[in-house]
Amino acid sequence: MDGTAPKRHTLRVTPPQLKELRLLKIAVIHPDDSDGRQLTQQLQRIGCQVQAFWPPVQVLPEGIDVAFMAVQPDFINMRFEWTKSEDAPAIIAVVTYENPTIIEAVLEIGAKAVLPSPVRSFGLFSALVVAREAHKEARSLAKRLRKVEAKLLGQRRIAEAKAILMKTHDVSEGQAYDLIRDQAMSKRTTTEEIATAIVNANEILSLGMRKPDGA
Repeated sequence: MDGTAPKRHTLRVTPPQLKELRLLKIAVIHPDDSDGRQLTQQLQRIGCQVQAFWPPVQVLPEGIDVAFMAVQPDFINMRFEWTKSEDAPAIIAVVTYENPTIIEAVLEIGAKAVLPSPVRSFGLFSALVVAREAHKEARSLAKRLRKVEAKLLGQRRIAEAKAILMKTHDVSEGQAYDLIRDQAMSKRTTTEEIATAIVNANEILSLGMRKPDGA
């Protein structure tokens, strides 16, 4: 033992989120004031690709991943359709002060995080990561919900198609399903697609069989 303290190796870990952030395309929708410039500069230091816009735009360029948006009294009544689209970016609201009207506007644009003014470097990175993760989780949940809704609709169509076949072909429920499944296999499609075709065809035939008014 020579009394020399053992060397400690510092483990440098770069979070996956940081690598991802450096590839992001970001829109800064904010007046060209000290907050707007500070925000743009800090994002550029992280390595993000930044585009600044003011006044607020009704259409964003394609490929924007995150939008920092100033929520100010002069613009809170404006409606931005891009915030409601399926491919909308993660939105971070930049607020100067809090009151019920501003908070309602923040919720209206679907912000996933809030950045207070005056803008500082502290808190910006956290807001960016939190907003991105919340946005990805929300999109994932929405995608799963659409799949569940489509599955339920498909099951309802199958039930309707079975009822039609049972009535028109005088078969049991099991036999009706077998007919649907066999058609799906022969046409290399899904049972839901075949069921939908049966339901649609039955609706068309039903319309043709209806007597005109007054007949």
